Amino acid sequence: MIKLFTLLVYVWMFTPIIAVVLLAFNPQQFGSFPMEGVSFKWFVKLSHNSTILDAFKNSMVLGSITAVLSTAIGVPAAMAFIRYDFRGKEFLNTLLIAPIMVPEVVLGVALLLFIRWLQQPKSFALLLIGHVVLTLPYVLLIVQARLVGIKREYEEAALSLGANPFQTFVEITLPLLAPAIFAGMLFAFTISFDDVTATLFWATAKSQTVPVKIFGMLRNSISPEINALGAVMIVLTVSMPLLAGYLSRKFAGKKTGKD
Repeated sequence: MIKLFTLLVYVWMFTPIIAVVLLAFNPQQFGSFPMEGVSFKWFVKLSHNSTILDAFKNSMVLGSITAVLSTAIGVPAAMAFIRYDFRGKEFLNTLLIAPIMVPEVVLGVALLLFIRWLQQPKSFALLLIGHVVLTLPYVLLIVQARLVGIKREYEEAALSLGANPFQTFVEITLPLLAPAIFAGMLFAFTISFDDVTATLFWATAKSQTVPVKIFGMLRNSISPEINALGAVMIVLTVSMPLLAGYLSRKFAGKKTGKD
């Protein structure tokens, strides 16, 4: 009974996704089953849509910068929280992880009101700050979980052999931590690339992302281009975490083999 219920849940979740991907190849203007052939014309039309291409470029740039900044902040923060004791550590750790527990609508409105209180207009910088706030907890949790499993004896042995703290981090800690850093970076990119709820409050007319553009297209009209764009988004958002997991395991296996 439990297996049947689980199967029904998976069917309920994935049937709309499969339908969107299939309708992206439908040659007809209005989607229907069974399809009367297979066509790539909506993908071709999508590739000539300048507004969609601009939104895709914005999403790629925003996701890449967000991933780099979240990783650059999250790795040193995780090292400090796991390897050192200082006053206010628990409070600061909770503060950085808190956005993962706050609804995105609340977070989006709060940051927007704060920027308005500072009398600053909406901009790409605001969008970037918001996405870093959203993705930083994931990077922090992933790196912290990996750090807990790295024994301090490795670092202490390097220090006892004459290495300074920086050399110890580069030669010992960083290679062991690299799979988690890479996975956290890809997760940050994926979350930033997919986000629509909070981005609606922060995006400007010039800095719209692909999910925001899809939302706007659905409000105005239902075009077959939306199915093609949705198929592209599905492939990207599914393949990125899978690629991250595969490369992380492969990289970790190589490191274990060398050791």
